[in-house]
Amino acid sequence: MEVIEPLGDGILVKPHSKESVSSGGIIIPETAQENAQRGDVLAVGPDTSVKVGDIVAYGKHTGVKLVDDLLIFKEPHILAVIKPK
Repeated sequence: MEVIEPLGDGILVKPHSKESVSSGGIIIPETAQENAQRGDVLAVGPDTSVKVGDIVAYGKHTGVKLVDDLLIFKEPHILAVIKPK
């Protein structure tokens, strides 16, 4: 497997999987599912304020898709770090 090291303010993210069944048990067809807009940070460049292991929210049409459904973003495209209560 390749090693991906983001440069500058790059952030490598693994998106959370899409929900295919609603909380009421209804199967949601793939065409009606929204793209995941949250993911786990796997690697960061040296000029970022997020860290590996953070869960982040990002815009719907941002990031570049890499291998294995990984996305890479510039830090300004990360909207928030999501922290557990």
